Amino acid sequence: MSAAKSCHVVHLVYRFATGGLENVIVQLINGLPHQSFRHTVVALTEADPAFAARITRPDVEVISLDKRPGQPFGLYPGVYRLLRRLKPDVLHSCNLAAMEFAPLAALARIPLRVHAEHGWDMGELGGSNARYRFLRRLYKPFVHEFIAVAEPQKDYLQHSIGVAPQHLHVIPNGVDTERFHPRQDNDALPVGFPFRRGEHWVIGTIGRQAPVKNPLLLVGAFIQLAQSRAPGTETMRLVMVGEGPLHEAIAQRIAEANIADKVWLAGVRADIPELLRAMDCFVLPSLSEATSCTLQEAMATGLPIIATHVGGNAALLENGRHGSLVPSKDASALAAELLKQYGLRAEGDHLAARASIIQRYGLDDVLVRYGALFGGVLQHQTRPVNSV
Repeated sequence: MSAAKSCHVVHLVYRFATGGLENVIVQLINGLPHQSFRHTVVALTEADPAFAARITRPDVEVISLDKRPGQPFGLYPGVYRLLRRLKPDVLHSCNLAAMEFAPLAALARIPLRVHAEHGWDMGELGGSNARYRFLRRLYKPFVHEFIAVAEPQKDYLQHSIGVAPQHLHVIPNGVDTERFHPRQDNDALPVGFPFRRGEHWVIGTIGRQAPVKNPLLLVGAFIQLAQSRAPGTETMRLVMVGEGPLHEAIAQRIAEANIADKVWLAGVRADIPELLRAMDCFVLPSLSEATSCTLQEAMATGLPIIATHVGGNAALLENGRHGSLVPSKDASALAAELLKQYGLRAEGDHLAARASIIQRYGLDDVLVRYGALFGGVLQHQTRPVNSV
């Protein structure tokens, strides 16, 4: 783009609320050079005002289209008119629901159309859904460049969808390692934090309380520990940050086990760095992950980590070098690993995990790579779209 004209990027997402994908959008808006890029966020369903407030730029419009369940055909005319009004230089669509609008973006003559795959939900774990593969192949010719946030997504896009390697970019999620840093002795506990440092050993997790994030695995493991009365379990506490459709089921299991005094369901919070520094061990119990933002942030905080052996978790943890990997459906294995980590609590040195994040996933490098991709819009004005 010329020095006189900034590049206008429209970020198209299914929803704009607390989540890893959505956090990446906030990072891009806040972090890309303000003089070179401007942004609009379009959410097909909803945009949470509290989450949108994390955007620090005052010039960003956030639009929600209030899509109802089912096919989005009824939205097509309005989205086409919206894109013609916004006149973006770049459409940045994320995951399949947003990719469905790539043909409209082509019809609206958006010069550069970039699609990013951030991970799979319950309906297509591991990219196994044949219908979704068909749809991605159908929309692929309307996309110029593809982004995969982890190697499993790269392999899927290249080998299952047929994206040409020269149009496929692996750009992992980045971490602000200044915000996410190890605990200091004088750190205050987060507002409302109910447990006492030094007296309690706090197990924590952060994420949507949805089936793909598998939070009930952690609840089950914690209940096993509490009921085992093994040495040390009386000091263990559990913090679960987030909300979602499984929230009531989580609360019910905790109440039935009579351990409500040992668990804090914190809800959605904006003070994630402070919450991580108040934890003693971080657990990611998901059924599927690409590059997990919260796992990266926990590593940057220098926490002992236990994650399920799915998706990109092993690559992030360098196959167990920076944390433990457990099966995704085995609460007993997770409970045993938690007990092991409790026993190692005085011996662990997890700063190597932070060094790995700084080296491989620093936010500055990620922003440079996105900026180069978005800023290359002029190269695409006369360049053919990604061919089949």
